[in-house]
Amino acid sequence: MVNQEVTEIGFTHEDFAALLDQYDYHFNPGDIVAGTVFSIEPRGALIDIGAKTAAYIPIQEMSINRIENPEEVLQSNETREFFILTDENEDGQLTLSIRRIEYMRAWERVRQLQAEDATVRSAVFATNRGGALVRIEGLRGFIPGSHISTRKPKEELVGEELPLKFLEVDEDRNRLVLSHRRALVERKMNRLEVGEVVIGTVRGLKPYGAFIDIGGVSGLLHISEISHDHIDTPHSVFNVNDEVKVMIIDLDAERGRISLSTKQLEPEPGDMVKNPDVVYEKAEEMAAKYRERMLQQSQPQAAAVEAVEDVVLEEELPAATED
Repeated sequence: MVNQEVTEIGFTHEDFAALLDQYDYHFNPGDIVAGTVFSIEPRGALIDIGAKTAAYIPIQEMSINRIENPEEVLQSNETREFFILTDENEDGQLTLSIRRIEYMRAWERVRQLQAEDATVRSAVFATNRGGALVRIEGLRGFIPGSHISTRKPKEELVGEELPLKFLEVDEDRNRLVLSHRRALVERKMNRLEVGEVVIGTVRGLKPYGAFIDIGGVSGLLHISEISHDHIDTPHSVFNVNDEVKVMIIDLDAERGRISLSTKQLEPEPGDMVKNPDVVYEKAEEMAAKYRERMLQQSQPQAAAVEAVEDVVLEEELPAATED
């Protein structure tokens, strides 16, 4: 019989833990990792991300929107991306988030929409003294009262879907500000032209001018554009709810502003003060003359630009050579 020497190899729990540490991944807050759902609990879920201990995601971190049940978002054995929210706790467990990933991607999408100057639509879910609240890509957005163009009381807007343009997108300050007025003005502007006569209703009078409703959007008739005669106050010419004929003299889509004039429609200087009926009667005729003047003024400018372009082109062309 052959004697065999048995050699014992000492391998303690500490050695085993050290070996695990050697081959374990290091997870840091802010990392995005793949994980598999293996246990759904009433207020959260356990996720296998390859760490020594299962990571945990609480229900409030499962979605950018409010949910009541984890199964609205997660399915058992589902594999997806998770954001590491916190370091390991005393039990070695990491806390995860899906909401943070959705939040980052929502801001990225909103910045892209703003860069494209896109019009978005969203339903109002609440109002306050300052304006109305909506959700864009899951983010809470605010519409200031001055940028809501409707005759309805703000409280009646809850549930109503509005077209909106972006005013401010600031992820660092968590500010998403939108304008209903700008969206309406842009849509209206697409059907309006400078030099066009439109019928409107006086909706407000200020020391600096009159605000005219022209089919759902507001244009400003500045005091300097009411008449060739000096006017102390728009109240001396207009009353609220007066129906007026005005001419469009500027469309500023970027700022959502429409500038109007009755001064340019006066057959004789001061008619808007002395005899506004004759101004309205001859409005289209005077507007046609205005457009003709604008065309004549633009032609020399266009010719000058064309001449400069021809000179530049001649300088850039190589001289002709004979073979």
